[in-house]
Amino acid sequence: MDSHDNRDAAENGRDATVRERFAEAARAERPDLALLCLLINAEADAEAGEEAVDAAQIELDRLTGLLPYEPSRDPRGWARALAVLLGEKHGFHGTADDYRRLESSLLGEVLKRRRGLPILLSVVWMEVARRAGAPVYGIALPGHFVVGLGDPAGEHVVVDPFAGGRLLDEQDVELLVAGSTGVALSEAMLQPAGPLEIVLRVLNNIRAWAAARPEHTDVQLWAVELSLLLPHHPARLRYERARLLVERGDFVGGAREMERYADTVAAMEPSAADAIRRQARAARARLN
Repeated sequence: MDSHDNRDAAENGRDATVRERFAEAARAERPDLALLCLLINAEADAEAGEEAVDAAQIELDRLTGLLPYEPSRDPRGWARALAVLLGEKHGFHGTADDYRRLESSLLGEVLKRRRGLPILLSVVWMEVARRAGAPVYGIALPGHFVVGLGDPAGEHVVVDPFAGGRLLDEQDVELLVAGSTGVALSEAMLQPAGPLEIVLRVLNNIRAWAAARPEHTDVQLWAVELSLLLPHHPARLRYERARLLVERGDFVGGAREMERYADTVAAMEPSAADAIRRQARAARARLN
């Protein structure tokens, strides 16, 4: 085996280990949001090993330790303490430029750069708050993720980590939703988001980033493959993976996946299944 083969074998072994850990963590009784996000980071960075995951967890613990102890804080008090620590003292925030960077979707990089997408900055807020004992939850607003502190059904406040932890009133939230999607705010949008829902949204953001950059089909592929390891995911991701395999030159593997997906959807969408089977035949024909 030459040096190139050795590197490939090492890379495949790393991927398998990361993905095995990711699949195990996703199926845990209480999924660890920080760990899952850090394993996404490990998948993205071939040089980020176990030490990088541990270092990021230590940094989250360090930030938590800097939060002044005050057991009687109400939700507004928690919001202010987190904004002072994370937003003001440590400069965690986001800008429009962060939407153009893959690092903005990787928790380890966000902890280093103190910049990121709303959802990753929200993960930082949530993890520090959770470790400090705060009643915290994520809110997956369409187009802009934010954080709730307190009781979702009772006294609570909403903050925007992307804006350094700015406190949001109901009108602010309505404007965020309208500005991102053009739709009206509904009560369903304000419900707490579970860890796996958050992780899938992180991976969707990575897929969208890569889809806009044809030179990064490798990133889109691993984001799809991690999504498929989650207990619940859109079935159409299987078709997306098949299409990416074909784009990357694995015509047989991609065609096989297309055929399997076509079999799955044939009963409900026969015309779509026929179209996918034609794509599979076209992929196999590219071998000749």
